[in-house]
Amino acid sequence: MNRLLRCENNGMEFIDLKTQYRKLKPVIDARIHAVLDHGQYILGAEVRELEERLAARTGAKHCIACSSGTDALLLAMMALGVGPGDEVITAPFTFFATGEMIALLGAKPVFVDIEPESWNLDASQIEAAITSQTRAIMPVSLYGQTADMDAINAIAERHGLPVIEDAAQSFGALYKGRASCNLSTIGCTSFFPSKPLGCYGDGGACFTSDDALATAMREFRNHGQDRRYHHTRIGINGRMDTIQAAVLLAKLEVFDTELVARNEAAGRYAALLRGVVAAPQVQPDRTCVWAQYTVEVEDRDAVGAIMSAQGIPTAVHYPEALHLQPVFQYLGLPAGSYPVAEQAAQRVMSLPMHPYLAPPAIEEVVRAFKAAISQPVSK
Repeated sequence: MNRLLRCENNGMEFIDLKTQYRKLKPVIDARIHAVLDHGQYILGAEVRELEERLAARTGAKHCIACSSGTDALLLAMMALGVGPGDEVITAPFTFFATGEMIALLGAKPVFVDIEPESWNLDASQIEAAITSQTRAIMPVSLYGQTADMDAINAIAERHGLPVIEDAAQSFGALYKGRASCNLSTIGCTSFFPSKPLGCYGDGGACFTSDDALATAMREFRNHGQDRRYHHTRIGINGRMDTIQAAVLLAKLEVFDTELVARNEAAGRYAALLRGVVAAPQVQPDRTCVWAQYTVEVEDRDAVGAIMSAQGIPTAVHYPEALHLQPVFQYLGLPAGSYPVAEQAAQRVMSLPMHPYLAPPAIEEVVRAFKAAISQPVSK
């Protein structure tokens, strides 16, 4: 879970899903009741409709809806045959699932440091990390902006490697006019409730234009079946609930409008915080869906506590680089191994961000933030 400093009073929401639901209640309720009426709760017609619409939106030939963004990463690597003895190159500054799924398959996560301006994988450092055991490259599109996918794909092509885009936070973003999730061999996203397009539970999807990989992922998500009770692979229960697909279909109707609102909110933050704090830099050839609005601050815990006392929640995405997590100590990567990622993990703080964040609320957040960072740094 993300570390979130919750308010002790009835302050603003960090992500306001309640307001979103009130605005979309008729269409969400109708979609859910349609599922209750037909009773096909697993991989029902709404799942197929969602897959078709998401594939069309990204331009990918196939969308494979699944049970979570975490399982999407797992399915992608299973389809590519990642297993014991393999290495997968990825970023050390990300949610734990990115490295976790690599290790779960018995492979070794190999980390490459991030760019300080985007917090995404530094493509210029990837080639030095490739070995004879490298099986895939997995860049993360952090906070809603993609990594430099053309540069990463070019490196992968030179070495005959597939690329998996961990796009858990960037569905709806563009890279050079092309959609996130359709920028590499396989794209994986999450529909966790806090995502820009989120359901009311766990959900995810894989995208590819490779027919064989699509078939493998569809079979792996349903216990390795190619037809009912006929198992050609060892798979998982990675199926999407039909009710979650129904919620996503309802939200998809306003998704583009909400992305505009997210960008307007981010623009207001940027204008009010210019010259005050290190803020996100969206590269000129990309768009961002602002899954979070994240800044870097000194004495983060003290700043967050001051803001929480005023009814303003903050969150930390993420407080520890993966190579310093206790479970990855076996990799033998001490502090200092990836200095940019480690500094980000020590300094990042996310401010409230959602499509229904009104200008006065943003001004309130910024006033509290400026006051908090002006307090003496604790020792």
